[in-house]
Amino acid sequence: MSLTEKERADLVHALTWDAKRFGQELADTAYARGLAVTNKDDGTTKPIPITATPVIVDAEELQRRQQLAARLASATLKMSRAVLANPDRQEIVLGGLSPLERELAAATFSRLETLVTTRVDFFVGDVVSALEVNATIPAMQGYSDIAANTFLEVVGRTWGAKDHVIAAWQAKNGSNALALYRALLQGYAQVRPGKTPERIALLSRRNDAQLTEQNYLCERFREWGADADIVHPDQLSGTDAVMAHGKKYDLVYRHVFVRRLEEPGLEGAAYVKALLAEPNGTRAVVLNPPASQVEVKAVFALLSQALDDSRLAQEARLSDVELEAIKESVPWTRHFRGEALAAEVAANPDKYVLKRSWDYGGRAVFVGRTRGEPGFTERVKTAYGEALDWAGLCARAVVDPVGGGFVVQQVIDIQPEAHLLCSGPAQIPTELYVDFSTYASVGLGDQPRWGGVCRGSISHIVNIVGGGGVLPLITTEVARSLLMAYRAWGQ
Repeated sequence: MSLTEKERADLVHALTWDAKRFGQELADTAYARGLAVTNKDDGTTKPIPITATPVIVDAEELQRRQQLAARLASATLKMSRAVLANPDRQEIVLGGLSPLERELAAATFSRLETLVTTRVDFFVGDVVSALEVNATIPAMQGYSDIAANTFLEVVGRTWGAKDHVIAAWQAKNGSNALALYRALLQGYAQVRPGKTPERIALLSRRNDAQLTEQNYLCERFREWGADADIVHPDQLSGTDAVMAHGKKYDLVYRHVFVRRLEEPGLEGAAYVKALLAEPNGTRAVVLNPPASQVEVKAVFALLSQALDDSRLAQEARLSDVELEAIKESVPWTRHFRGEALAAEVAANPDKYVLKRSWDYGGRAVFVGRTRGEPGFTERVKTAYGEALDWAGLCARAVVDPVGGGFVVQQVIDIQPEAHLLCSGPAQIPTELYVDFSTYASVGLGDQPRWGGVCRGSISHIVNIVGGGGVLPLITTEVARSLLMAYRAWGQ
């Protein structure tokens, strides 16, 4: 049962009014638990802001979005396989990849059937619109748990809730970290039937931006029964098994971009390259295996195009339910090529977004309607070394081969939402653009109980590392229980 407008307003009012009591504890506790970004140069950490105001969604609607995400992720994997199997289309994907990514994609795409974790990023306006699929390092399972659990704990205690009541709220709300753990176990069992991993290596670079999240996941995995460790490439060894810290690891959870292995000076890169090129299970089961081709945005554009091109849909073997999910949630998206398309996009900047086909972090995303904002100019200068107006950007982007060129996507109309951002001792009323990301697995027998994560930013481009914050995501049932606790405490 959904919250009534009055219940929702009462809860938001209570949280906003009482944030001066719990705001600093909320921010400090979330930071202490790992809601932070790590500096790659010196390993220092910076808190990720958290809001005192959550995103509230009916459990049924959350499940619907999760099902949408699962079907879109499956369709994207199929489309990437169809593209790479067709010599006439391969460069749509391979053109944006690094040499090692190209090599691994070509060698492994035909046998890639399982992705234990993916993340689909949505904007939610009048409808739920999918922006892209993340399949390489679809992170934030830990961040989302930290935000929601800390919010429920700190606010609940402020409002007099007992520990066992708070624990019940947290259990009802779900855990993406637990879903990830169960997905990893399922993925491992598919490669080694009847077995469970004794030790899990969470593989990441030293001072990875999301290292605190990896530490959080590692601690949870240990609680749930696995001997888990953070492992860096330079610590790996072993010809018959994967060894580190004097231990043998059966399962490697990969949190390293393949292209990072080509960076000069990364010790252990050669070992990881060889490990990723092996069929799963030779030395250790690697999850997720290399999947750069799945995340290339030109592949996502082909999903949109498949609605108008039945032959393309047939080549990818898209099912009826996958096509329905695309129709319901994927906005018009195309590979940005050709004079006619460039002219249309240049003439109508308020209607379109340009995105580099293979990139991450929002660095090469250009929203036409923000062309007058400083952030737009800064990103253009980063990409092209000079300031360009929208028409100039379109002229450069349509012939730019870097990262496989660009895709163009219909802009999604969303409005900023009022939230209370907590950062240290400050609680700041802020208008935030909020996205809604949902996790899903592909190729497992059963979907774990995945949920979602919400990010907020003052910019149209929502990204954690780029300065955004995390909003606690709670279900309607939990929100109502929290409101009841407030009313009882307040009386």
